[in-house]
Amino acid sequence: MTITQLFNIQYPIFQGAMAQIARYPLAAAVSQAGGLGIIASGGMSAETLRHEIRELRKITDRPFAVNLMLMMENIPELVQVIIDEQVPIVTTGAGTPKHVMPYLKEAGIKVIPVVASVKHAIKMAELGVDAIIAEGTEAGGHIGTTTTMALIPQIVDAVKIPVIAAGGIADGRGMAAAYTLGAQGVQLGTVFLASEECPIAKGYKEAILKAIDTDTVVTGTRAGAPVRCLRNQMTEKFIELENTYANRDELESLTLGSLAKAVKDGDLENGSLMAGQIAGMIREIKPVHTIIEDIYQEAKAVLNRTVI
Repeated sequence: MTITQLFNIQYPIFQGAMAQIARYPLAAAVSQAGGLGIIASGGMSAETLRHEIRELRKITDRPFAVNLMLMMENIPELVQVIIDEQVPIVTTGAGTPKHVMPYLKEAGIKVIPVVASVKHAIKMAELGVDAIIAEGTEAGGHIGTTTTMALIPQIVDAVKIPVIAAGGIADGRGMAAAYTLGAQGVQLGTVFLASEECPIAKGYKEAILKAIDTDTVVTGTRAGAPVRCLRNQMTEKFIELENTYANRDELESLTLGSLAKAVKDGDLENGSLMAGQIAGMIREIKPVHTIIEDIYQEAKAVLNRTVI
């Protein structure tokens, strides 16, 4: 069974669950365009998540997913909302879905964890998840250490369930490459930041358009919580403090509220402008449906003409 058949979507393209960004306007646009839109529930109350789901359904009746950041304290309440609202698919991150799996599976909900290593992929497969999103270190936001090129074929070889590739994919060439590595679909994040429907500040979108290949940087490595974003005043100060072994409180005070500063205020110097390494490939803002169609058609063309 293909990814599109398994999740009842037109294109094997998922939208990344970007914190504070993947709200219903973006998720609904992706689902309506034939991909899998995903609402990022991290930081939401149960009431907010219910509102997001219901607003999405006013726009589209196509399948969508909710992402659960499993470190959140209100996971039981969020899971209950997901079950009550009959959400068809859940993606997970920041922990194991082991404790919520029985409730989700009993409700007929498909579960897809995001992993960054073969070890975790195997554990998730043993748990009985429906597919795996394998994310390479090229991705924006919280990341692992292995590149997509190396990670995907190893996870494909290690599990017998479908693998969706994520990290460093922004066009049809990247999607075609993911398929040659054994993936059955792709998850895209940074490319959707430059969509008309993405609810982020204008300054954030413009920063993506202006980025070049070397403009992302990883912070939080020493603390074991690496995050990739566009280089700015805040990241430079963070890295300086990190390299002088500043304490956690000092580092947290620098980043407190930084994502909201980027998303809502468009603060290009003090905000956390999360973005992947492929930001340098993005040069214009497009409607979501155009992004998806262009990538899919280019991938087909690349695969059709590929010869050895």
